[in-house]
Amino acid sequence: MRTMGRRSYGQYCGLAHAVELVGERWALLIVRDLLVGPKRFTDLRKGLVRVPTNILSARLKQLEADGIVRRRVLPRPASAVVYELTDYGRDLEDIVLALGRWGARTLGEPHRDDVVTTDSVVTALRATFRAERARGVHRVVELHLADVVVTVRISDGVLTVSEGETDHADAVVKTGPMLRAVLAGEITPEDAVASGALAVSGDASAASVFGSVFALDPAPAGASRVPESQH
Repeated sequence: MRTMGRRSYGQYCGLAHAVELVGERWALLIVRDLLVGPKRFTDLRKGLVRVPTNILSARLKQLEADGIVRRRVLPRPASAVVYELTDYGRDLEDIVLALGRWGARTLGEPHRDDVVTTDSVVTALRATFRAERARGVHRVVELHLADVVVTVRISDGVLTVSEGETDHADAVVKTGPMLRAVLAGEITPEDAVASGALAVSGDASAASVFGSVFALDPAPAGASRVPESQH
């Protein structure tokens, strides 16, 4: 169903309609963060630090009208209103993960003012996890990436990523943008450790999961990140 007032491509095409639904700026990032879990408006605002409040409100209103997002009141004592994806909205998960993998291939080095959020890290790990490579693997890794800390649990091909530290980690891994190069196979975890780009405390072999069970296709030949002036 088309909503009056929405910009339309004027094509009777599923792809065109999909872009009309989630192609506005910030819409897919809202979906990305809600795929991690339901959130209050303030939680979304915190994770999408550069979105104007009025734009966030407008996007949520439109996504709700389109049946992609819904509001729910948490039971007492919380009694807070959260936004969450509908079943229709959750159907975007594979698409969002695939887009994330595709974009990461030419992501390049971060700009000075680029931010890393918990939801973006969780999504990146989900997108690059290769379950078939994790059969028989049992690891708990506390990952520090910039200011984000998540706990990565791998249990015989099943991945769970949660925010924050853990007292039961096999290893604590601290790294930065070099993690993308490790996932793409451009550098081995061992070389990353040797160069100081990746620091491991605890079981040193635990870092190997980022070069084995997590994987990103390398960038195509000759590709580079779009210059900032073209954003």
